[in-house]
Amino acid sequence: MAQIRPFRAIRPTAGYEAQIAALPYDVFSLEEAKAEVDKEPLSFLSIDLPELSAAPGEDIYQRAGRLLRERQEKGYFMREDVPCYYLYEQSAGGRSQTGICALTRVDDYLNGRIKRHENTRAEKEADRVAHVDGCRAQTGPIFLAYRSRTQIRELTARIRETQTPIYDFVSADGVGHRVWRVDDKERMEEIAAAFGQVDTLYIADGHHRCAAAAACAGKYREQNPSYSGEEPWNFILSVLFPDEELRILDYNRVVKDLNGLSAKQLLSRLEECFLVSGAQKQPPRLTEKGQFGMYLEGAWYFLQLKDAYKDSDPVEGLDVSVLQNRVLAPIFQILKPRTDKRIDFVGGIRGFQELVRRVDLEGGAAFLMYPTSLAELFAVADAGRLMPPKSTWFEPKLRSGLLISGFEDGEDK
Repeated sequence: MAQIRPFRAIRPTAGYEAQIAALPYDVFSLEEAKAEVDKEPLSFLSIDLPELSAAPGEDIYQRAGRLLRERQEKGYFMREDVPCYYLYEQSAGGRSQTGICALTRVDDYLNGRIKRHENTRAEKEADRVAHVDGCRAQTGPIFLAYRSRTQIRELTARIRETQTPIYDFVSADGVGHRVWRVDDKERMEEIAAAFGQVDTLYIADGHHRCAAAAACAGKYREQNPSYSGEEPWNFILSVLFPDEELRILDYNRVVKDLNGLSAKQLLSRLEECFLVSGAQKQPPRLTEKGQFGMYLEGAWYFLQLKDAYKDSDPVEGLDVSVLQNRVLAPIFQILKPRTDKRIDFVGGIRGFQELVRRVDLEGGAAFLMYPTSLAELFAVADAGRLMPPKSTWFEPKLRSGLLISGFEDGEDK
């Protein structure tokens, strides 16, 4: 069963939350992040990406820790006196999702109770390990999903109805953020007991941060063989959401050339596995798995996977796998999509217009995807399998800097 616990959060002092809260570091290029920090110097991106302001030769991870401590000393952040849970609600486009921010156990990740669906890259994991070391804290929460439970739904509803949020603001991208602090002993015991009935948690977003937290715990355990298991570094900063409230957007593909084919030849090759129709000026409406849109030479085409090529395997049956195995690899010769410079990935939050813009500017072709479902994610993770890269885009994204898990003096390494 899932084990969670409250924590003494480091969090923005009231009035600074909207200035500090930032999208995850890895959704920005360095140029985009620098523009954000130039616009808002208190943005947590300046701590998440300390290289933006580091002096030549300065250790960027030590700088991240110094920036966090300096901002605490200047009063931009405060620290809770007692351990708490937090409700974190995000709202956008007429819908909302509410998660519980808590610490989950590293051992639940190591033993598979917290399940993953993606591989991690060693260099990105090492970067976050060094960041945790430098900050002596976990600064970005892991986005976890669980199968919805009535007891937890009712608990969160009561908290929202009876308490005043400590934060309530709308970020520049139009997403509303509300946070409630839960420190009532009885209510905290109810929350812990309710999650004690949850068999499995699933990483929706944050695989590298989760792996880094586990790697840090392993390192600190070696340095402290008499560890109790209750040290803050034995836990992972997490926000846990019910599956029924979550939304996965499409994660689309742009291919920068046609691999020497003409448009006519490409369409002919696609007809081997797909029913192809078009051309039209507007993108096709995708209503189910096995449907794709393709933008090519100023026109949209509708691709419907033929029944003979449908697959019930939890990984091979994913639309992202179909596109890779039936189109990108055999036709475009893109065999390693994670590293091939000829392909790029565009989150659905940018809309189909970004696909049109890229192809009109650079040539090639773009593929509009039907979103991977949460049920598909659960099935892959439950099978102990991994999805192809860039299979899911969760929206809205959790903000970094709102709730931080620090390593208390005397309890860390």
